[in-house]
Amino acid sequence: MATEQNNHMRLAELESWLLEAANKLRGPIDNADFKTYIFPLLFYKRICDVYDEEFNKALLEAEGDIEEAFFRENFRFLIPPECHWNIIRQKIENVGQTLANGMHCIEKENHEVLYQIFGDAQWGNKERLPDALLVDLLDHFSKKNLSNSNVDPDIAGQAYEYLIKKFADLSNKKAGEYYTPRAVIRLMTKILKPEANESVYDPACGTGGMLLEAFHYVQSHEGDIRLLRLFGQEKNLTTSSISRMNLILHGLEDFQIIRGDTLRTQYQNPVMNVK
Repeated sequence: MATEQNNHMRLAELESWLLEAANKLRGPIDNADFKTYIFPLLFYKRICDVYDEEFNKALLEAEGDIEEAFFRENFRFLIPPECHWNIIRQKIENVGQTLANGMHCIEKENHEVLYQIFGDAQWGNKERLPDALLVDLLDHFSKKNLSNSNVDPDIAGQAYEYLIKKFADLSNKKAGEYYTPRAVIRLMTKILKPEANESVYDPACGTGGMLLEAFHYVQSHEGDIRLLRLFGQEKNLTTSSISRMNLILHGLEDFQIIRGDTLRTQYQNPVMNVK
């Protein structure tokens, strides 16, 4: 199997590598469904690599004390050993189901933040995702180390945004269900002029573009981003998961995105529930 290389990746390299991963799905998977599979794999690999990086840093600070290095406060997300990417990728049979179990394991371990974040892809459907295809795909993702030292959060976020647009183009949904051109979002944000001590709520947040742009606007105007509160709601499970992964990959931590139909269901505005 392929081995990881510790290279500080540039944006163009990362984009090309991720698009190559998507191309491996051509044939058994429709273009419109690429996002359902590629985004969860990217996120899975990223958080496992960051976890390893955090552990090595904690171990160094603990002067080799493994028990102290495993303290919960040393990690943003916990990755149980049996769910780690490096364990999952060793499987050559029933790979899809093993992968799904690993994702569920991580969601359960980090329930408050990562609940259902990997979406509802049918990883165990061998007619669409035979073992050989998944082994090839996991090997491809394993060639790169996606830790923070190798891939800056901003670069990871930009590559993620690139894929969002690319997949929208491939599925002919440029202005449809889940993608709004970022130029439009930037214009709307400039009109709104959000400030650090305010809340931003997007009732149909899609992939989180508006929330991200509000964050970047406040950051570029030297506002205290710790005071900015971001909220979103999105009815589509896959899209709401993509939105949450998008914000996390950009390095954001203080946000809340709820899965729900804003127009048809009597949901309370999450912003109004903030105490």
